[in-house]
Amino acid sequence: MLRRNFLLIALATSISRIGWAQSSSSRPIKIVVPFAPGGGNDVIARQLAKELSELRKQSVLVENKPGAGGNIGTEYVVRAPADEITLLLGHTGTVSINPALLNTGMDATRDLEPIALLASTSLVLVVAQDSKIKSVQNLIDLSNQRTIPFNYGSSGNGTGGHLTGELFKEVTGVKMSHIPYKGTSPALVDVAGGQLDFMFSVIPPAMALIQSGKLRAIAVTSKKRLSIFPEVPTIAESNIKSLNNFDSSVSYGVLSSNKISPAIAKELSSQILKIGGGPEFQSKLLAEGAVPALGNGAEYSKLIQAESKKWTTVIKKSGAVPD
Repeated sequence: MLRRNFLLIALATSISRIGWAQSSSSRPIKIVVPFAPGGGNDVIARQLAKELSELRKQSVLVENKPGAGGNIGTEYVVRAPADEITLLLGHTGTVSINPALLNTGMDATRDLEPIALLASTSLVLVVAQDSKIKSVQNLIDLSNQRTIPFNYGSSGNGTGGHLTGELFKEVTGVKMSHIPYKGTSPALVDVAGGQLDFMFSVIPPAMALIQSGKLRAIAVTSKKRLSIFPEVPTIAESNIKSLNNFDSSVSYGVLSSNKISPAIAKELSSQILKIGGGPEFQSKLLAEGAVPALGNGAEYSKLIQAESKKWTTVIKKSGAVPD
């Protein structure tokens, strides 16, 4: 049904693109967050809305539309009327993973218009404080000595933590079994308690347990080290050939309905990138464990396509299915 809906939407929006002629300040701008309030997408969207409203002297509203792994909010933006500016605060999961994982038929660079790339963040590989696993190399060596697989947790099937684990398993050959949880926090508690061997976690919920000494961070999954964990190496720094290019970053960016006029898309892209380069916005990103990663619509589109290709391959090889 979702696949048929997206195909119909694509046809309808391609016809109505010609009719887009809204004033740049006549109506409020909507920024849709396809998740519940409080997460990384929501925090970034609200800071962007605040600064974009000030810059444009125009109302910018944030609307949370959670459900179906982000697809309800995404589809809402695809369907947005031609006389509105409706934006999506998207990330890797909603625009590059979900189409393959859920077989929606949606193509973010066809059914949406990438406007600007804003930021990226990493997952962190954590173990219990007293774990024998001290590094990525050590994890691989210990796996080679075991006859049973390690257990690793995630916040659910098809999530970033799950798929990052599948990617890691594919390129290293580590024996590991996935244990899905209903949320990140209970999985982290079981890592700290030794019921799970390790986990690839989003940073904010892991931070308190790392700082309290209950968890130990042994690597981050991005290409570069993070300023909040300067002493924690990247997985790619492990001096293991198969991991030299390992990267499981989560990218955040702004997309719109593909009915938007090129002139308004260009205007918004320039304004959003100006905000993204400012100290107030970057301070908010760093507090969320994210880093600035600015790019225009064309650059964001290229990244979406590359991430879609990578994660589609991982999903097919692993047989991952959503909850």
